[in-house]
Amino acid sequence: MKTEQVIDHIVQWLRDYCESNRQNGFVVGVSGGIDSAVVSALCVRTGLPTLCVEMPIHQAASHVERTLEHIADLQKRHPNGSLERVDLTPTFDTLERALPGSSDEVTHQLALANTRARLRMTTLYYLAGIHRRLVVGTGNKVEDFGVGFFTKYGDGGVDLSPIADLTKTEVYEVARELRIIPSIIQAAPTDGLFGDSRTDEDQIGANYPELEWAMDLRERKVDTATLALSDRQRQVLAIFDQRHAANRHKIIPIPVCEIPAGLR
Repeated sequence: MKTEQVIDHIVQWLRDYCESNRQNGFVVGVSGGIDSAVVSALCVRTGLPTLCVEMPIHQAASHVERTLEHIADLQKRHPNGSLERVDLTPTFDTLERALPGSSDEVTHQLALANTRARLRMTTLYYLAGIHRRLVVGTGNKVEDFGVGFFTKYGDGGVDLSPIADLTKTEVYEVARELRIIPSIIQAAPTDGLFGDSRTDEDQIGANYPELEWAMDLRERKVDTATLALSDRQRQVLAIFDQRHAANRHKIIPIPVCEIPAGLR
C-alpha cells in the first residue's frame, strides 16, 4: 500500500466532504484504540476544527490513559484538535436500572454493551449539532463489511467513514505513518463495551489477519473446496461466514418496502 498517498487521499476526501456540505469540522469518539486514533489523526490533518470526545462508561483506566496521551500528542502537532470529556457512567447506570432484565444473561449483557455504544452516538450527535460538525466513523473494512462487528445505531451511526475501505492491517500501516503513540499501536484491539479485559479476538474467535484472509477469499469468490485448508483455516472461514450472515442486516443499506405502482 502507498501509505503516504492513501493518507493524503483520505485527508483531502474528508476536507472536500466537509466543505461541500457546509459543515464546520468534525467530531470523533476516541477510545484509546487504534481505529479512533487513526481517524482523529486524519481529521486534524485537514486543518479543520476536530473535536475528540472521550466518553467513559465504567472504562478501564488503561483505555482512558491511552486516550488522553493520544489527544495530548495530537494537540502538540495540530492546534485545531480539541478534547471534550463526557462521563456517561452515571447516565448508563440510571438507564440500566430503568430497563427490564432478561432471563438470558448473555443476551442481557450484549444488549447493555450495545446500549453503551448508542449512548455515545447520542452524545457525539449532540456535540456535532451544537458545533455544526460531522460525526466521523471509526470502523474498518473487516468490522463494517466483513463480520459486522459494530453496534447498529451506535458506533455504526455516523455521517462518513474514512477508513471503512482499509483492513485492520492497513489501519496499522497508516497508524505507524501518522506516528500514533506506541501504547495504542501495541494494545490488543478491544471494543471496550463490557468493562472487562476481553479483546476483539476473544469475542469473535479469530484475529484480524485471519478474518482478512477469509474476507479476501469470499470477495474473490474462491472455491475453497479446491484448497488444501488446515483445520484452523476451515474454522476461521466458518466464523467469518456465520458472523457475516448473522450481521448482514447491519452491513446492507436499510431495506425500503417499495409500493407497487398499481397499489397507488
